[in-house]
Amino acid sequence: MIPGYFPQHVIARKRDGHALTRDEIAAFVRGATDGSWADYQLSAMLMAVFLRGMDTAETAMLTDAMMRSGIVADLAGINLPKADKHSTGGVGDKVSLHLAPMVAACGVAVPMISGRGLGHTGGTLDKLESIPGFRVNLTLAEYRAQLEKIGLALIGQTAELAPADKKLYALRDVTGTVESIPLICASILSKKLAEGIDVLVLDVKFGRGAFMPEKARARELAQALVSVATAMGKPTRAVLTAMDQPLGRTVGNALEVAESIECLKGNGPADTMEVTYALGEQMLLLAKVSATKEAARKQLEVTIANGSALAKFRDLIAAQGGDARVADDSARLPQAKLRFALAAPQAGQVRDVDALGVALASLRLGAGRAKAEDKIDHAVGVSALVKIGERVEAGSPLCVIHASDEATLAEAKAILGKAIAVDEATATAADLIDEVIG
Repeated sequence: MIPGYFPQHVIARKRDGHALTRDEIAAFVRGATDGSWADYQLSAMLMAVFLRGMDTAETAMLTDAMMRSGIVADLAGINLPKADKHSTGGVGDKVSLHLAPMVAACGVAVPMISGRGLGHTGGTLDKLESIPGFRVNLTLAEYRAQLEKIGLALIGQTAELAPADKKLYALRDVTGTVESIPLICASILSKKLAEGIDVLVLDVKFGRGAFMPEKARARELAQALVSVATAMGKPTRAVLTAMDQPLGRTVGNALEVAESIECLKGNGPADTMEVTYALGEQMLLLAKVSATKEAARKQLEVTIANGSALAKFRDLIAAQGGDARVADDSARLPQAKLRFALAAPQAGQVRDVDALGVALASLRLGAGRAKAEDKIDHAVGVSALVKIGERVEAGSPLCVIHASDEATLAEAKAILGKAIAVDEATATAADLIDEVIG
């Protein structure tokens, strides 16, 4: 414990609305890392931050202290610009799976450390683990060596990276302090900046299926993330994207991997590719391998047209112990026992595809986790999902449900029947890309 900075002193200072000093913040983070602060003291501090907030300077100091609570990866020996992308999460958001190899094929190293899903559907790691044999738990040495070899790694957080965040995140989850923007910023950025990256692009989602449904609140988070990362010397941009209906036509781990493979083959859904290109353009611009947005878009398109992005995805799978044949034959991914085409009750236009409803159906099928210890079923989920504004005939499929048993299939049918609305009213989906910040 840093002399003079006892827990009750620091907690009281933030409780009373004062801006904390670097040493006070360091004492808090050190207490979370080495156990010298009790859980009730850490919880009191989190609530004080939640209620009183932090300015940009404080949040940057908190982020820096959390980042330095463990090892900061040294990737200086990799002679390529290093860029990563982070999403605040959404239903059907499989963009990282194909965006990372596309950007890597443009000559940018992509060191991506991702997480698992809790609630809604699986996270990036869960999707990757649907590939037979794929290892997400690499050591930092393996991570660095793989980046040197193929310029791409998609792994889980190691124990050495930002250990303070693991402790504080668990406490935020049970103390009602998850929605604090300074704490969200410090949590996301401490892990991302510990990767050893040069630049960062953020996909901050708003809408019914997003972590922050209100656009104004999501924009506030995006601005805070960009301000804090920039204050720490990392060029960062955030793209605000809509999440009222699922992204793409699949929700569920193996199903989303298969869709990402189709994206790499040039057959990706239009909405998925719109978000992919918007984020990829910003990654290439910040990494200074493209001078204009138009040039960046062209570079990304070329990686799909010439097969280099798909080849990079094969390299990634092979490097992390997976069955690389999946890249050419998605039937090698886990397959559900039951499939059911949910029929449209009438002819008309698709007026709504509620992202939250589709997410709940997928959760009931087993594609997500209600509790951290729940086991994921990689095969289940929803595919061939209709989009808002599309015309359907009576009896034509609104989606295909992939289930492991009749009971969960029946639950999913009932939920999806309410989540997807068809009538004669004209419907148009909201614009996906709202704003680029930074």
